[in-house]
Amino acid sequence: MFFYLSKKIAVPNNVKLKCISWNKDQGFIACGGEDGLLKVLRLETQTDDSKLRGLAAPSNLSMNQNLEGHSGAVQVVTWNEQYQKLTTSDQNGLIIVWMLYKGSWYEEMINNRNKSVVRSMSWNADGQKICIVYEDGAVIVGSVDGNRIWGKDLKGIQLCHVTWSADSKILLFGMANGEIHIYDNQGNFIMKMKLNCLVNVTGAISIAGIHWYHGTEGYVEPDCPCLAICFDNGRCQIMRHENDQNPVLIDTGMYVVGIQWNHIGSVLAVAGSQKVVTQDKDINIVQFYTPFGEHLGTLKVPGKQMCSLSWEGGGLKIALAVDSFIYFANIRPDYKWGYCSNTVVYAYTRPDRPEYCVVFWDTKNNEKYVKYVKSLISITTCGDFCILATKADENHPQFVLVLCNSIGTPLDPKYIDLVPLFVAMTKTHVIAASKEAFYTWQYRVAKKLTALEINQITRSRKEGRERIYHVDDVPSGSVDGVFDYSKAIQGTRDPICAITASDKTLIVGRESGIIQRYSFPNVALIQKYSLDCRACQLSLNCNSSRLAIIDIAGVLTFFDLDTRVTDSTGQQVLGELLKLERKDVWDMKWARDNPDLFAMMEKTRMYVFRNLDPEEPIQTSGYICNFEDLEIKSVLLDEILKNPEHPSKDYIMNFEIRSLRDSRALIEKVGIEDASQFIEDNPHPRLWRLLAEAALQKLDLYTAQQAFVRCKDYQGIKFVKRLGNLQSESMKQAEVIAYFGRFEEAERMYLDMDRRDLAIGLRLKLGDWFRVLQLLKTGSGDADDSLLEQAHNAIGDYFADRQKWLNAVQYYVKGRNQERLAECYYMLEDYEGLENLANSLPENHKLLPEIAQMFVRVGMCEQAVSAFLKCNQPKAAVDTCVHLNQWNKAVELAKSHSMKEIGSLLARYASHLLEKNKTLDAIELYRKASYFFDAAKLMYKIADEEAKKRTKPLRVKKLYVLSALLIEQYHEQMKNAQRGKVKGKNSEATSALAGLLEEEVLSTTSRFTDNAWRGAEAYHFFILAQRQLYEGYVDTALKTALHLRDYEDIIPSVEIYSLLALCACASRAFGTCSKAFIKLESLETLSAEQKQQYEDLALEIFTKHTPKDNRKSELNSLLEGGEGKLPTCIATGSPIIEYQFWVCKVCKHYVLAQEISNYNFCPLCHSSVE
Repeated sequence: MFFYLSKKIAVPNNVKLKCISWNKDQGFIACGGEDGLLKVLRLETQTDDSKLRGLAAPSNLSMNQNLEGHSGAVQVVTWNEQYQKLTTSDQNGLIIVWMLYKGSWYEEMINNRNKSVVRSMSWNADGQKICIVYEDGAVIVGSVDGNRIWGKDLKGIQLCHVTWSADSKILLFGMANGEIHIYDNQGNFIMKMKLNCLVNVTGAISIAGIHWYHGTEGYVEPDCPCLAICFDNGRCQIMRHENDQNPVLIDTGMYVVGIQWNHIGSVLAVAGSQKVVTQDKDINIVQFYTPFGEHLGTLKVPGKQMCSLSWEGGGLKIALAVDSFIYFANIRPDYKWGYCSNTVVYAYTRPDRPEYCVVFWDTKNNEKYVKYVKSLISITTCGDFCILATKADENHPQFVLVLCNSIGTPLDPKYIDLVPLFVAMTKTHVIAASKEAFYTWQYRVAKKLTALEINQITRSRKEGRERIYHVDDVPSGSVDGVFDYSKAIQGTRDPICAITASDKTLIVGRESGIIQRYSFPNVALIQKYSLDCRACQLSLNCNSSRLAIIDIAGVLTFFDLDTRVTDSTGQQVLGELLKLERKDVWDMKWARDNPDLFAMMEKTRMYVFRNLDPEEPIQTSGYICNFEDLEIKSVLLDEILKNPEHPSKDYIMNFEIRSLRDSRALIEKVGIEDASQFIEDNPHPRLWRLLAEAALQKLDLYTAQQAFVRCKDYQGIKFVKRLGNLQSESMKQAEVIAYFGRFEEAERMYLDMDRRDLAIGLRLKLGDWFRVLQLLKTGSGDADDSLLEQAHNAIGDYFADRQKWLNAVQYYVKGRNQERLAECYYMLEDYEGLENLANSLPENHKLLPEIAQMFVRVGMCEQAVSAFLKCNQPKAAVDTCVHLNQWNKAVELAKSHSMKEIGSLLARYASHLLEKNKTLDAIELYRKASYFFDAAKLMYKIADEEAKKRTKPLRVKKLYVLSALLIEQYHEQMKNAQRGKVKGKNSEATSALAGLLEEEVLSTTSRFTDNAWRGAEAYHFFILAQRQLYEGYVDTALKTALHLRDYEDIIPSVEIYSLLALCACASRAFGTCSKAFIKLESLETLSAEQKQQYEDLALEIFTKHTPKDNRKSELNSLLEGGEGKLPTCIATGSPIIEYQFWVCKVCKHYVLAQEISNYNFCPLCHSSVE
């Protein structure tokens, strides 16, 4: 950071100033002094030259108004920026609030307590409230419209300072004895502030200033110190908040009169005076610090006594009140910025985000890419890449070097345990240095390197890409610099203060003035040079022969690294300090293509030096981006950062150096021959190119060719040769105009010559298809049709690239580009259009499979199948159906295309489902594919398993019914297949399938297929018997229970006979009950204990009742069973004796005629009763 005095304004009649305040928003400067002096000034830049912007533009007073009203010395001035008000107070305690009206300031309100003097006034962050403190301890808080909110008398306390917190909840009161008390915004005392900076301080002290930065422009990093408190003895502390137990402590070593933060809270200015040992008088100085207490520099100010300071709103100027003068100093901030391949990279803070906002602004295309980076330390650029150095984490002492390309894409982050205070970058390496050590990293990017560069890096590649060296080590270039972070921890008495590097040299500057030169990339200490200054910025020229040094005082000196000179002792030494020395320099840049050329910024002037001789200066305050081809590119960062979200191309300045300007003037005014002679004397490829272009415009082809040869422009030479072969002068002229990029003019010339083909050719080369289309439509020609199609397609591509699919479709239709049309329809989700396109394509068209795949991706099975069939890919069609679970369609297709593998496909998929325990999905799969038998088998298996688990009987019955229904469907299928055979084998596929199914039938258990309903019947009667029993129909329940004896293979015997015994007992058929008990006692599945229980129960029953049935005749038929068994009514469980009964069409079971009228559905299979 550099600063220098730039302007001085004298106050009339030598009236001494007491205070000064600069309005941050509107730029008004208020200064108060003795004898009631109160002035409001405004500095404004007035210039017609667009190039003169920022600090370089001359500034004049656009306002200079004396405000009458005070009689005593004005001691306090404070601005309310939000409401454009100025509040002032004098030694008599008179307070005046001034307002701006039609460009002048007028009194708005007056207040005078007549008791004491106002020591300090402070507006809160939003400008709504003002707090006024009087010397006698009185405190008043008022609103912006003049109403008193509250007042308080702090007895026995002398007040001298007041400030608000950012959220307006806290007030800090500074006392005359140096104490600071914390109050809430209602005036209630909270606590005294702990002042760590006053430890071991004796004697009387007073507070010089309290300033609390309110975070209006964001913070330089999260949890950044923002409350600065400074005492007249130079002790200062910067706190994160009012209770911070660990503040940043600074001893400025000066007598302090005032402090103030800049607009973003990144720099604290401390004004006052310092004793000089060599002189009797004190000198006025301003010291600058970061929020973390690092010293940024010192500005010396003339005059006897400085009394106040104030920053400008943009942080680029500072106003100082000294005696009866106002001095202005310009500030050149250390912006975090860089320049790589036409891209300006800059960082700024925002109030709404804790991170730095890093903008990659492509100045060529005026596009910007934004990236948010936490705890950014610095930005370094080289070639096409940049390095962002950041803190890895607040709590962890690790750092990251992020390699980015010119649009901010991170390519390679590198974590290091070394603080990257100084970072330098070459085409192949990054060098980061702390105060004690430096680290080198050979980064890799996918780009072409020259053979020389590859040779340089191959060796280091083998030995690892990272190294660390301590600044006190003497590396020899072999295998030193092992990757060991312990080196970075060791201290040094002479810390590093600057570094720079080129492809073959690394320079490290140390605070004592020693410059260490290392070879690179194999780091070996070659030489140590000793200088009389502490370097702040080092820079090597393009051939590493000369080093430029800017020291902390802004003095630029040069050092020749390789010159041998004889010193005073007669010894020959390497390296010589050159005679040139410039002061107030804050930026410099060597030319990239000439070791003797460099540009430097001195105050608000840019000087270009050739062989250490300056050219006449250029007024500018830009930072130099690049110096190449005799042109300097500079960027007005001050202007950009006023509105960083919208950078303008106007802020990029291009300056030509004198030899380029002179050559251009010679060519224009004198002629090509003289200019040629001048360029011969001052050769440079850029000048030869200038001459070649001038010769081309005059069609002096010989000179043009000679000049192109001198600047090694092969394309230029070829172009001149081609021009020589053209006959017509106007044709040559048109070609030259096109060469210079004046395409409209060249096209007009071609059309005037009636050469529409050349005009179209020109536009084709430029890829301006819209214009090609226009030109094609103006004429007629057979050859134009294919070109027209090409143009339509190219315009379609243009819209498609920008994802304007609707526009693209229109042009692709005209260009008959079916492939891209399909893509556009797909992107637009216009599946109807896609279907129509597929229908319009001829059979076996190469695009059909792609369209089919598009349909598959969105699950449109039918359209996909028709597209696959159209391109003769039935296999793909079947696969699609399988993929989309359309198994019935898959089977149908397989049948119609005689595909045998559908069965195996189904089996494979079913086994996959079964493995995943998705049995029901497998059943559904078989059912959809009309493989009812397999589905029934699986369903029967599930029913069996559920029965074994003793699940609810109704659920088991439903599962058995489902299985039986599938078997019925299978039987129906078989019948139809047989019928198909009989009709004369009309379908081979059907009969083949029927045959396959027949084989399968033979191999399966006949029990399952022939009597599929047994399971359903068993559970049906089991449920029915219990229902009848509970409803009190004990006789019918017994009849139903007797049927269960046939189903011992399905329902466990113990349950059947337990139920039967219960029903028989309830029906008083003790004979049947006795038989059931005998059966239960003989069951092998029961334990001895259970059998004993049954025996005890039987004994209890049959001692009371004789084991005989009372109504034997009715039960006989049921008990006997046998061959001539009567059909059973599934509604009642009774045998059907009548001839009238109802038969279910689905399950073929019977119901008594009088019973069926009570049912809408079959009691067993639940199919509807018709």
